Formats: sequence, C-alpha cells, structure tokens
Amino acid sequence: MTIGRQRINLDDQRWVGSVGWRQNEQTFDGVRGEGKLGPVTADLTYAISQRTIFGGDAGPRTSIDGNFVFAGVGSKLGPVQGKLFAYLIDYDETFALPNSSQTYGGFVSGAIPLGGKTKLILRGSYARQSDYGDNPFNYAADYWSFEAGTKLAGFNLTGGWERLGSDNGRSVQTPLATLHKFNGWADIFLTTPPAGLEDAYVSVGRTFDKVKALPGLNAVVAFHQFDSAKGGLEYGTEWDASAGFKLGKIGFLLKYADYNARDFGIDTRKLWLQAEWSL
Repeated sequence: MTIGRQRINLDDQRWVGSVGWRQNEQTFDGVRGEGKLGPVTADLTYAISQRTIFGGDAGPRTSIDGNFVFAGVGSKLGPVQGKLFAYLIDYDETFALPNSSQTYGGFVSGAIPLGGKTKLILRGSYARQSDYGDNPFNYAADYWSFEAGTKLAGFNLTGGWERLGSDNGRSVQTPLATLHKFNGWADIFLTTPPAGLEDAYVSVGRTFDKVKALPGLNAVVAFHQFDSAKGGLEYGTEWDASAGFKLGKIGFLLKYADYNARDFGIDTRKLWLQAEWSL
C-alpha cells in the first residue's frame, strides 16, 4: 500500500501514466493498494488530486482536484495474460468537467512461437466510456486497439490499429494517460477530436549492440495514418523517428516528428535533443 503523492503507471499507460519523458512527471495524491492471491493480481487506487506536468507556476493547471478511482483485476496463464479495469474520473474544477468519465474494459495479450526464438506478440483491448459525475455532456463511445509485434533479423517490427470512438459529438478521452506515447509524437491528438480518432501505425526499431563507441545505440522509425472514427475524414499522416545512446552516466536522445495535415490541424514539425544524467 502506498499513501501520499505518487506516480502511477498502469499497464501500457494508455489510461493512467506519469508522462515520464517530461521534466515534470504527472503524479497523484491518493492511496493505492496492490495485492496478489495465487494467479490473480488486484490493483486499487483512490486519489483526490491530479498533479499535472505543467509545474507549480501553471495556475489552475498545476493540479486538478476531484475523485479518481482506478481499479483492475488481472491474471496470467502461461504465455497469455489479461486484465479487467475500471477508471472513474470525477473532476471538481469547472474547466475540467467535460473530461469527467467512467471507463470499463479489459485487455488480453500473449505470445505465439514462430520457430526458434522468434515470437509474435499480440495484444488486444476494448473499453466503453461514458459521461460521469458533473460532466454536462451525455455520450457513450467505444475504444478498440490491436497490436502485433515481432523481432526479425535484429529488427523490432510493430503494427497496430487504435480507435477512440465518438457519440453525440463527444469522443473517448484519456486525460490521465502518458499521451505523448500514443498517436504520434507531434502531439496533435492529445485531445481526441469530436469525430473520434482511428490510428493505423507501423514501426521499425533496432538496437545496435556492436557499436561499442556508442553504448546502447538504438533507432526507431514509425508511420501513422490518422482518420476520424465518424464522418469519413482523413485527418493526416505522420512520420516519427528517434535515435539514442549513452555515454557514461549521460543518455542522449534525438527525436523528430513530422505531421502532414489534411482534414485536421496544420502541418507540424517538432525536434527534440535531450541529455539525461543518471545518478
């Protein structure tokens, strides 16, 4: 059990995460209990404040009070694991009320041997989200995601599809997630558009262990096709790329995102250069 201000990373951080790549991590003021009974694990959190990534000088965006419940029960059987979850978000502040929601769902993941040491990693998730608390909007929309990945000739290959549905002009939102991790690094879709979002993506990555001069050298290239969940809009496409390595206690990261807009947003390019020192 953990009581007080704490970072919380649940599963792949699609619904609740610490946004750990930022200088200010997202934390929560609350109590969290975790336990295991045989093959079953349980995780329950009640929090009263979301401490955001924007820091202490962000006015009302520094922290957002409310009642937050994160509950999950999971189990693992051989190469297959699954979890059922419930996320209840009830904000107090007026500006945040449209993000008050209740989400119930689950995921299943597993590995299929393809011969030798090669495996196909599969993951599927479904959830249903609707308004909650004092949210002034009425809606109920579905969330779907499917992803497959494998390692071939030293390359990590991943492909997937994610759908954040829409209903009555409102779409599935994930305000507590590590959002930068999903739907492109240009951060165009931190807030899901009213017509929802479909993201079809592929990525190729590799770690270059034989390059001794740059320990941990790795590179990733990804492509996204963004469309609306309703209305037949083609939002745009995006290319993402990153490269990183470590010298002593300092890790270096070069990261680039290029969003090409069609029916949503504007053309956006972003470049990051990061140095991280580990004590």
